[in-house]
Amino acid sequence: MPENPVTPEQPKVRQREVPAGAARALAAAGLHPVLARVYAARGVADAGDLESSLQGLLPPGTMKGLAAAAVLLADAIEADARLLIIADYDADGATACAVGMLGLQAMGARVDFLVPDRQKHGYGLTPAIVQEAALLEPDLLITVDNGIASVEGVAEAASLGLPVLVTDHHLPGPALPAAEAIVNPNQPGCGFASKQLAGVGVMFYVLLGLRAELRERGAFAERPEPRLVDLLDLVALGTVADVVPLDRNNRLLVGEGLKRIRAGRARPGIAALFQVSGRDPARATTRDLGFSIGPRLNAAGRLTDMRLGIHCLLAERLELGVPLASELDTLNRARREIETDMRDQAMARLGEAEVSAGCTVVAFDPDWHPGVVGIVAARLRDRFHRPAVVFAPGEDGELKGSGRSIDGLHLRDCLDLIAKREPDLILRFGGHAAAAGLSLRHSELERFERAFEAAATTLLSPEDLQETLWADGALEARELELSLAEALDGGVWGKDFPEPVFEGEFSVLDSRIVGERHLKLRLGMGGQAVEAILFGDIGPLPRQIRALYQLAVNEWKGERKAQLTVKHWQPA
Repeated sequence: MPENPVTPEQPKVRQREVPAGAARALAAAGLHPVLARVYAARGVADAGDLESSLQGLLPPGTMKGLAAAAVLLADAIEADARLLIIADYDADGATACAVGMLGLQAMGARVDFLVPDRQKHGYGLTPAIVQEAALLEPDLLITVDNGIASVEGVAEAASLGLPVLVTDHHLPGPALPAAEAIVNPNQPGCGFASKQLAGVGVMFYVLLGLRAELRERGAFAERPEPRLVDLLDLVALGTVADVVPLDRNNRLLVGEGLKRIRAGRARPGIAALFQVSGRDPARATTRDLGFSIGPRLNAAGRLTDMRLGIHCLLAERLELGVPLASELDTLNRARREIETDMRDQAMARLGEAEVSAGCTVVAFDPDWHPGVVGIVAARLRDRFHRPAVVFAPGEDGELKGSGRSIDGLHLRDCLDLIAKREPDLILRFGGHAAAAGLSLRHSELERFERAFEAAATTLLSPEDLQETLWADGALEARELELSLAEALDGGVWGKDFPEPVFEGEFSVLDSRIVGERHLKLRLGMGGQAVEAILFGDIGPLPRQIRALYQLAVNEWKGERKAQLTVKHWQPA
């Protein structure tokens, strides 16, 4: 028999490899032995790599198109031209828009923004949004978090005499738009070492380049240079919320943004979002940005209009931001209800055996909300460990789909393969490895299901379809303490630099259902008891379990305790 037999319901658990030399070096530099082990397992070999000084940022000069963009913007500012940002309707697009608005205004620009309507205009710089933008009589269009695939939209702008600056981070298609300048680390020929910047990170770098260009022109001879560091809380939020890989450059951006939030120097709108979500900005974590603040901001783009979210981020005072943040909180509650209903309906229709027999999951209902399909796709991906695409009705008989993938399948490349095999099937698509969006004719849904399954079968191996959960070893009972939990909470964690998960055997001393779907637990190990929470599972649990868990901080009525968040369990 295999060493660790698994079934579709029981993922395979593997231990992360820890380079012993790196762990020793980190511990010798003063890190807690557990942190030294965790960081070494994530490729950190030197304590200097954990420092968050902005001096370690990659220089802007290596980013293709940035110098041309800086000249274009500096010329526009000197000419008192009217700039118009074309934003996107997710958290990355909203923060990128806010960074662009604040940074350009600080450098003397006249700038406004426009957000496409998800249903009316579609994604990105489409001809429809260009025509609407032209009514505002801008002199230059600037895309943020979109535009690299907007060949038709840039052509439409050119026909109207509107130059376009594209700032984006998504993968380009076979042809680039004929823009005045393109700044995207993923465009062909770009030598910028980090390809993982979010859209907000790209816009931040554009501002760095613009400030340098204006400095060369003597623009700051009689006034102070804008402090772009003041925008890093927005950069941190957009980077974490967009789930881009946290390479060292992104960790520096996020780490510095978290420092500002913890020090009470966050934008009033971000402070307001912390307030309405019941989170303490003085103890802000990447988990707060990804699971509390980001979803509230995203709710506007999913259900109504991301202008609400951008206005919240741009609020100049807390008393102006709180009402907007409260509206976002209300929208997020509504989004959760819609998501739960859609997820439950999808789960009821999808048979476990049927899904396990294939490589993909596709779901559709004529009553589903198009703004929530991406979240539901993520839930189905997580439940079945299969690439999932969820569709909702669009306009003119089209279906709007959003997909989420597993490791082993680059979703955009998969859609590109389908488009090559069946050129008339997908009307539009775009995205990256983990997530993508697409449009189909309603009549082509079943054909797409077959094509998606066939393409995924080509690209996935049987090993890819077996979910693997990674653990960072075990903790001793004495290590389940508040100080270590606080140290772990303070880290910069995210995609490709995941929050530590530990493994251990526990006695279940007590359990009770909270919030209808979750279990509050008291677990025993080594003669001591520790509180724990298990989300989305109400048991019952056996008396002894083997669990994968995160060590976190739980604060209740002013008291802070270490708490385990159980991610996976099985009978001991």
